[in-house]
Amino acid sequence: MTINQLSIFIENKSGTLVKVLKILKDANIQLIASAIADTVEYGIYRVICSEPTRAYLILKDAGIPVALSDVFALVLENKPGSAADAIELFTNEGISITYMYTFLLKGKGIIVFRTDNADKTRETIILNNLTFIAEKDLSALAEQSI
Repeated sequence: MTINQLSIFIENKSGTLVKVLKILKDANIQLIASAIADTVEYGIYRVICSEPTRAYLILKDAGIPVALSDVFALVLENKPGSAADAIELFTNEGISITYMYTFLLKGKGIIVFRTDNADKTRETIILNNLTFIAEKDLSALAEQSI
């Protein structure tokens, strides 16, 4: 019910992001979605990709600070308010969203997020029959066009 996400720690200086991207390119790893949250000195580059475990190992071997974590990814209708409706379900259960990002794929909205209570989040997804993306789906997603 969850997918693996890379959290790559990069310095806020010219060339560090392209180094990471070239490593992934050379390994033929397809990016599906990514987002950067920055501070003054460094950024956290969050990545959903075709082969997260292999990407993690390759980046680690290259000396890049990286973490692998589980996040949730829901498939939503591409219409105004879909994300608000989904997040409201979790809020009503007392679940806090620690971060999220979204993207469109094949006419559907994808919302990637992490919460403060993974077990309760899983339960909420099941009880509300929400469509989710599982780890086994990532390679297929990488091959689809928008």
